[in-house]
Amino acid sequence: MLFNSYEFLFVFLPISLTVYFLLNRMRLTLASGAWLLFASLFFYSWWNIAYLPLILSSILFNYTMGGLLMDYDARRKQFVSRKGIMVVGLMANMLFLGYFKYMDFFIHNVNGLFHTKFQLLNIVLPLGISFFTITQIAFLVDSYEGLVEERNLLNYALFVTFFPHLLAGPILHHKEMMPQFQRVRNKVLNSRNLYLGLALFFLGLFKKVILADEFSQWAVAGFDGTAPLHFFEALLTTLSYTLQLYFDFSGYSDMAVGIGWMFNISLPLNFNSPYKATSVIDFWKRWHMTLAQFINSYLYAPIVRAFDTVTFRKSMFAIVTAMLISGFWHGAGWTFILWGIMHGLALMINHAWRKRKIKMPRLLAGFITFTFVNISFLLFRAKTLPAAFRLLKGLSGGNGVMLHHSLAKNTVIAKLGIVGVTFGDWLDGIGGNDWTYIMVIIGLVIVFFCRNSNEIVAAAKPNWKTFLLLIITACWSIMGMSRVSEFLYFRF
Repeated sequence: MLFNSYEFLFVFLPISLTVYFLLNRMRLTLASGAWLLFASLFFYSWWNIAYLPLILSSILFNYTMGGLLMDYDARRKQFVSRKGIMVVGLMANMLFLGYFKYMDFFIHNVNGLFHTKFQLLNIVLPLGISFFTITQIAFLVDSYEGLVEERNLLNYALFVTFFPHLLAGPILHHKEMMPQFQRVRNKVLNSRNLYLGLALFFLGLFKKVILADEFSQWAVAGFDGTAPLHFFEALLTTLSYTLQLYFDFSGYSDMAVGIGWMFNISLPLNFNSPYKATSVIDFWKRWHMTLAQFINSYLYAPIVRAFDTVTFRKSMFAIVTAMLISGFWHGAGWTFILWGIMHGLALMINHAWRKRKIKMPRLLAGFITFTFVNISFLLFRAKTLPAAFRLLKGLSGGNGVMLHHSLAKNTVIAKLGIVGVTFGDWLDGIGGNDWTYIMVIIGLVIVFFCRNSNEIVAAAKPNWKTFLLLIITACWSIMGMSRVSEFLYFRF
């Protein structure tokens, strides 16, 4: 079920909220938790009920393994070490994720490397598997470290399946989430939370259906086509995708956080104007913030701890390795692996730059950072390496530069033909027109100069003006829901 669908907005969400708070009003707190769990599982099963046993099995397995780790010292007889239990739990999760997400990738590469003819399994990736698997891996690691305090199975299941975050994040931590499902004050309808939740939800919906889906048409045409693209076509293709990805994913996160507020549950913020970053380090403090925290706590830190002594070089090795793994987590393809390495190397250079205390003008630093991010997302979006190189060639000017045919009438601009500039229908290769570059400019102005949705909602005061803006945003967004489109991170 999509957040940007009529059945979710006008049926599922109102019924889920109404029944949940009615049960709590009747002091049936256990029933209200069970209802929320049922609603979340129903939401997940809407796509394909065949995957419901998978997520339930994953929850029961990890809860059991976590319990074994937490109760280890209390048992008299031990047949396996505590570390062995954790290794079994981690390996089971990685094999689970590896089979569904990476098996065909490995088969394809084995066939290419050894000239074998193993049949691809053509496995359909269960939605949300990357997200609900790594949240539970974190739970197992913390159980091993003795950091898990709550053991309630219902709250654990809700922490994993709570429908706002289930399919595309934000990535949750059990310590932040499980106690919230138990607090009494969270079970009483809060009109302010409901109002602000709706405001954030519709801001996110606006990002998705009005902005992201508009940019998607040019991104798809540019990335999925086969014809050579000249410089401006390639540039607008990459910028369209960079803007689409931000408005799509941050829009989903806004809607998830907004829905959480409606239930009096605080989900972590995932975005903080990342394209305003002035370094790659700063970018990762602003982009997909919950993933960055996971990488730091459960990838980078363990790699660093594995060294006897920590040096700058070793910590940089840990960063590159952690980002490589992060890239592979995003998708089963060499483009994702290269994207992860690219960001790992950029972070390494950024840390070395800071170590030498070299300063750069803020405007220049922001421009370089955004340019790097834009080019890196080219790898993130391209389906194959040849497709990525095709865009890179156009972006580097390898296919020439074309300007709009009307500019040829200008005698000064027309002289550019001497250096190879041509004139014609300059955006035909991506199905674009004048509206394309106007929208890209509008998008860039929004991400560089406007307040983000979290800042807007934080500053909003419930009055008739903000209520009117909320109604306008909601109506505009709902009218834009006529075309069905999935969120980009569903494929990861």
